[in-house]
Amino acid sequence: MSTYSAALAGVGAVVPHAGSEGGLQMRGVLYAAGIALFFSLIGTPMAIKTLARYGFGQPIREDGPTTHQAKRGTPTMGGVVIVLATVLGYGFTKLATMRAPTASGLLVLFLMVGMGLVGFTDDFLKVFRQRNLGLRAKAKMIGQWIVAIVFAVLALHFPNSLGFTPGDTHLSFVRNISAIDLGAVLFVIWAGLLIAGTSNGVNLTDGLDGLATGSCVMVFASYVLIGVWQHGESCATLGTGVQGCYPVRDPLDLAIVAAAIMGACFGFLWWNTSPAKIYMGDTGSLALGGALAGLAICSQTELLLALLGGLFVIITLSVVIQVGYFKISGGKRVFKMAPLHHHFELVGWAEVTVVVRFWIICGLFVGLGLGVFYAGWITVK
Repeated sequence: MSTYSAALAGVGAVVPHAGSEGGLQMRGVLYAAGIALFFSLIGTPMAIKTLARYGFGQPIREDGPTTHQAKRGTPTMGGVVIVLATVLGYGFTKLATMRAPTASGLLVLFLMVGMGLVGFTDDFLKVFRQRNLGLRAKAKMIGQWIVAIVFAVLALHFPNSLGFTPGDTHLSFVRNISAIDLGAVLFVIWAGLLIAGTSNGVNLTDGLDGLATGSCVMVFASYVLIGVWQHGESCATLGTGVQGCYPVRDPLDLAIVAAAIMGACFGFLWWNTSPAKIYMGDTGSLALGGALAGLAICSQTELLLALLGGLFVIITLSVVIQVGYFKISGGKRVFKMAPLHHHFELVGWAEVTVVVRFWIICGLFVGLGLGVFYAGWITVK
């Protein structure tokens, strides 16, 4: 692997760096994870006290497992801590490494914050009304699509000196598929579907103590590895004529963003694992899902996200199957309850057992996805 001799910053040109300079940038990944972890660990208990003081407790579905009724009133909207810790982790890393933020990094953070605001509105209305009903489904979807469209349009701007933009109109799997160019309009629609689907998938997974948080740690960790790998094999580093190089605009900065989110989730998980002292709410789940989709788009691994986030796909499909079969069968159900994790609770599995086994499934999907990503590099090389 060649020395990391160049990095892309902001919308500027390729700037040469010495090997030690490249090492400093790589350490930025560790800085981001550590700083975000620190702020999340100390910020979450502060949020627990503040949210409890003002009565921001979690409403519970009446038709859910009876064991969940004991969770009523547990502080929610903890996703605010995850988002803030991520932004602080990224910001302080930029100060520590003396590197300007990049277009790709800022766009993913914009998507995360924007989706978090949609989720925050939903959470606030649930708490204010003291029932498990926040924004209407249509209003919630409109909010998600507005943020997604702005992100997708901006992702096709800000080319660097090589002409690479944060997003690309080509459909991508482990890299861009040259034969499938969606064009600007279809790309925006596709990006919107990916962002809305991923954010809602994480949202549906967030139903048991620590389930979504722990799963997100693993999936974001995979994007840390992908970003670091793409940086070492970047066309900006090796040259655009090198076979198999990645024409990704800011791979290392995407790894830094992913590391910051991973660290923030790790810190939050300390307080969110069973028995949870706080829940992330839609504020956190929509923000994390949006960030995952943003990383997939900017790293040109859009379809690979379905493997890396396979657990989210399965849980989402369980809801689709349940609702679809209920409608066509006149009220019959495939599962005792959807999403899928609640089905296993009603079957008799303990909550912790469901969470740990689903974490294992998530880890297997992440491993499979990384294996496919690496196989894609070997094939091209």
